[in-house]
Amino acid sequence: MAPAALAATLLVTALLVAALLPLDAVGNDLANRFAPPSAAHPLGTDHLGRDVLARLAAGTRLSVGFTVVAVGLCASIGTALGLLAGYRGGFAAQALDRVVDVLVAVPSIVLALVLTTLLSPGTTTLLVAVVATGWTPFARLALGLTVREAGTDYVRSATALGAGPARIVFRHVLPNAIRPLTAHAFLRFAATLLTIAGLSFLGLGPQPPTPEWGAMLDEARPYLFLRPGLVLAPAAAIVGVALVVTLAGRALERRWAEPGAFRSGISHT
Repeated sequence: MAPAALAATLLVTALLVAALLPLDAVGNDLANRFAPPSAAHPLGTDHLGRDVLARLAAGTRLSVGFTVVAVGLCASIGTALGLLAGYRGGFAAQALDRVVDVLVAVPSIVLALVLTTLLSPGTTTLLVAVVATGWTPFARLALGLTVREAGTDYVRSATALGAGPARIVFRHVLPNAIRPLTAHAFLRFAATLLTIAGLSFLGLGPQPPTPEWGAMLDEARPYLFLRPGLVLAPAAAIVGVALVVTLAGRALERRWAEPGAFRSGISHT
């Protein structure tokens, strides 16, 4: 649980900094362009005189919060489709598997570029692009777990006792699949965060002056050799959060992969 605690600590600290420190994340102060770190500006200022720490902390709410929403939507959609198709089996399972194969072959960045030509760049476009392909790993995992659980004795017993498909799926199968799905959500968090940051870096996400870590990297890129700290700050935030959440996911995956862990404490009859 140490990586999860560290991730929570970093997130809470960033939110407290954004809420408590009297720093403006979007206001320009051209007289203080490229100011070095000081008591007034702990991480200095950028090319427009904006406080880097304030923008980094404010960007946490958007970058991390947006990633949590995206992963939540992907997990909900993918799990629901995987459970239903896995329990039905046959053509439904094969059709879902083929759809997943097709969407996995389409990178999120390509889909985002297509959506940008149809819509305007922004948070909604970015969310649609990420969710449109991000639900597929959850669907495939839920499909496999459902097929595995559907052949167990307790599911056969519930069916023989007259339980309907909805009760079997959500009362019996889902509780035994929720732990591996939760661990997978932690692991997908890092990939989703990097995807969002990369798309924002290309200008397909929130538009300036909105503080977002990927957009901050893009804005600081021309000044990499003049003020490398402007690039290192958002880059360290992205890598650090992705790393600790991934470590937490790996720990959960190892813990819940122990024999009998999925069914501990669950009554199936």
